[in-house]
Amino acid sequence: MPCPCPAVPSHVVALAGWCPLSTAGAQTTQLLVEPPWTPAVLWDRVTLTCQGSGTAGATSWYKGGWLWWQKGTERFVVNESGTYTCGRPGSGLSPPVRVLNERLVLQLPARALLEGDTVTLRCRGWQDGTVTGVRFYRGDKDLGGPLCGTELSLSSLQLHHSGRYRCGGWVSSGPSPCWEKSAPVTVTVTVHVPVANVTITPSPPALQVRPDDPVTLRCSVQVGSAPVTFTWLHDGQEVARSPLLELGAVDVGHSGTYQCVATNQLGQDRHRVFRALSPELALEVTPQGTTRHHWITEAAGVVGCLLFLVLLMGIIVAFHWWIHMDARKHQERALSVEDPQATYIELRGPHGQPWEPSDIYDNLQHKL
Repeated sequence: MPCPCPAVPSHVVALAGWCPLSTAGAQTTQLLVEPPWTPAVLWDRVTLTCQGSGTAGATSWYKGGWLWWQKGTERFVVNESGTYTCGRPGSGLSPPVRVLNERLVLQLPARALLEGDTVTLRCRGWQDGTVTGVRFYRGDKDLGGPLCGTELSLSSLQLHHSGRYRCGGWVSSGPSPCWEKSAPVTVTVTVHVPVANVTITPSPPALQVRPDDPVTLRCSVQVGSAPVTFTWLHDGQEVARSPLLELGAVDVGHSGTYQCVATNQLGQDRHRVFRALSPELALEVTPQGTTRHHWITEAAGVVGCLLFLVLLMGIIVAFHWWIHMDARKHQERALSVEDPQATYIELRGPHGQPWEPSDIYDNLQHKL
């Protein structure tokens, strides 16, 4: 049965510049804990490291939801229990990390738990003191446990393993042990998603390049649980393993088809492996002379098309001009026939020759 136990000693830390913790911003900053167990325990000499974009010297540390250390270093050794968070300008706040200093603590590895993994939960007494008669609980259900051990192994994790776990046991304290129960920890199994929809993005985007052009290919997946590995194939042969394939200054030998194979696995023992293959990407490295000849051929084709269009436009304009002139001639002929006031008289002289204006004048003078 429970018995009174002495309080656990705690360290005292002077906290300066306290203000409420702001939760604004995306959580892109990560807070790493060493040793990698959660919750961490103070007697393990815990080191916290803040990772994110921005300057390391601009790291802000929060404890218990309040600003604790502004413009601090990115790494420090914890000497006080509590809940810690870090932040970097422009990258938001990290998820919190708990550091406990209690008589009994249940820990699990500080990593993502995927379907098929095996995870070990360990029940530890303060300062690694002796713990006996350990039992494990999930919610209110007593899972039993190894009465002579302190660890619970969950193998081939499935979604139904998720939940809140605790441990209980007899902790040595003075002349007689005390029965203690740990704070609950949450076990979360994330569903494992096989890789799918693999694509290759070339840079530059043109698939016809000249010798010595720098070419980089990037492989990505639309879905797939981490970690994902990438393997590159050139004409069916493996050439590299990386998300990026940097070909550098290419030559004719780089021509051919490229594919990317994305892979992830289910569980730490890799008892199921998933692969997805990208569509083929054809890269052509065109020699300089061939490129110039190809350019000249294309230019000649363009010039020929332009000349044909000019000739066609000239024919169309000439045809319209001919139609217009023919219509005008028909109009003039019609006016000369239909106008009754138009009379043409040809004057003839005494010998049948046409009169000239000077002859008419001389004849009139003679008669007068």
